[in-house]
Amino acid sequence: MFDDIDTELKTRLESLIKALEDRIEAAISSDDVLAETAGILRSIPGIGPVASTMLIAEMPELGAITGEEAAALVGLAPMARESGTLRGKRAIAGGRRALRHGMFQAALVAAHHNPTMKTFADRLRNAGKPHKVIIIAIARKLITLANALSKTRQKWVSSPI
Repeated sequence: MFDDIDTELKTRLESLIKALEDRIEAAISSDDVLAETAGILRSIPGIGPVASTMLIAEMPELGAITGEEAAALVGLAPMARESGTLRGKRAIAGGRRALRHGMFQAALVAAHHNPTMKTFADRLRNAGKPHKVIIIAIARKLITLANALSKTRQKWVSSPI
């Protein structure tokens, strides 16, 4: 009995999610600037449909600010601690939490599938950096790259290694 209810509920939720995704995709493709921005963002290995949609929705400033400002808005800029037991230490703080988490996911993908980011991650790993530090660094590089490409309206091009 409960299996039938679970299956029905799962099917219903999946159809609602699909309908929302279709509406979001239609809204982006109906606007030429948003569609071009989505294409630019999706050209970066690691940034897929979810991350590009989050960037478009959560960060309308993208392409109109500096890379440092973009990293700070997402919460990927290091902030110095001025008090407490961690005085003098730096950590990421503030920013747009949902977007930061989306960029973490994109960074995980980029660390394996983006040749430039993979080389960068390997270099940090060989230097003994912790996994979290590596992912934060890649996420910061991705957001600065996404901002720069959005500003110049150019797609990402892989450079030979």
